[in-house]
Amino acid sequence: MNPATFSIEQLLVLAGGLLLAAVAASKASSRLGVPALLVFLALGMLAGEDGPGGIPFEDASLTQSLGVVALTLILFAGGLETRWATVRGLLWRGLSLATVGVLVTATLTGVFAAKVLHLSWMEGLLLGAIVSSTDAAAVFSVLRSQGASLKGGIQPLLELESGSNDPMAVFLTVALIRLLQNPGLSPWSLTGTFFVQMTLGLILGYGFGRGSAWVVNRIRLETEGLYPVIMVAAAFLCYGVTAEVGGSGFLAVYVAGIVMGREEFIHKRSLLRFQDGLAWIMQIVMFLTLGLLVFPSRLPQIALVSLLIAAFLVFVARPVSVFLGLSLSGNSIREKGMIAWVGLRGAVPIILATFPQIAGLPNARLFFDVVFFIVLTSVLIQGTTLAAVARWLDVNLPGPARREPAMEFVPGGLASSEMIELIVTTDSAVVGRQIVELGLPHSALIVLLTRGESYVVPRGSTVLQAEDVLMVLAEKAEQSRVRALIEGGA
Repeated sequence: MNPATFSIEQLLVLAGGLLLAAVAASKASSRLGVPALLVFLALGMLAGEDGPGGIPFEDASLTQSLGVVALTLILFAGGLETRWATVRGLLWRGLSLATVGVLVTATLTGVFAAKVLHLSWMEGLLLGAIVSSTDAAAVFSVLRSQGASLKGGIQPLLELESGSNDPMAVFLTVALIRLLQNPGLSPWSLTGTFFVQMTLGLILGYGFGRGSAWVVNRIRLETEGLYPVIMVAAAFLCYGVTAEVGGSGFLAVYVAGIVMGREEFIHKRSLLRFQDGLAWIMQIVMFLTLGLLVFPSRLPQIALVSLLIAAFLVFVARPVSVFLGLSLSGNSIREKGMIAWVGLRGAVPIILATFPQIAGLPNARLFFDVVFFIVLTSVLIQGTTLAAVARWLDVNLPGPARREPAMEFVPGGLASSEMIELIVTTDSAVVGRQIVELGLPHSALIVLLTRGESYVVPRGSTVLQAEDVLMVLAEKAEQSRVRALIEGGA
């Protein structure tokens, strides 16, 4: 079966069937507590040449190109959803994990891999760099499916780390490939390149974020359906221009998303939903494609050694990197332990594993197979035990499963008010108090209260209970105060 021989109708049926199967499998995986990433990869493997689908696919270059496009849109959407007010105080911790943490993980894992795989030190470090970045998106889906979240600043810190550590992993991978191709090149000569890439990524990302919000607000299109086109164009231009001038495109699009998310622009809520849906499509397409690229029949040959490397990464390299990266932070040992365990490897390492193949390195196929097995092992071991480890470390914050809000507020133009969803936690000081006693700002209004499966119209005399979900209409300037009152128990 060769895709080139398919008619366009057959290709559309195949693509639609795979997408629907991925969505259905994702729903089932949520109930089982298994990350959707694993399901998407499995579907791709079943559809591949070694599976019943029998579709031959070995185009590493096409996979890498699809991966870059997908990651551009995923990181941009992730930045848009990142709450700057929440992560601002965690900025230096997140950057420490994204730089020092990635470097330590890559070094320790690389040295170990070189030993057990009988590779050169440089090849071992390349393998370590490829698997050095994390994928926290899968983590949050598992936690939500099991009705739990993490206490304090653990969750936003993980969110910040996952969005900002990919550029470091990409840089290390590309740099080590260059060193392997040019043995006479000094590693120190690449230091300046690193700072140039990151600096340009930050500057251009900030500029594109501000500029994109400005364009959306002032272009005044008559057709609302064209605004999502501007968003996609902004993400592509941000990555392309930044990469073309020598900057980190991935860092730029993530920063642009964060900056744009802070701004007020028309149709903001609908545009955020569009970007979220597009990001999910990109994740499914990317994981299915990566699954097609894998030959399961080759995995048993490297299963044992890959399992050793995965165990070293999970139980040694990741914890050491986290404790070093957060050595000057105020996080407790339990919090650091949880952050260390939430180190799932995802699609980025598999995409980076295609780089050695395109560069024509001798052990490129070995790299890809080992990396894929490591990712698979990481998702299976860590992804299925996250909630249990959170409870064991006493850092979980049980709460009601998130649901789609029963109502939606879409402000006209650049209105300063917006609807936010807040959950009354079990340790909040507002539990047992009447709404009239909360001291909410005059510009804030609790519009709807969800209690279990019931909806309650809130009144001043309504007594709040733990795990109540509140829909609050509030001025943007007052949202931090309202959030602190309800969730922080101020």
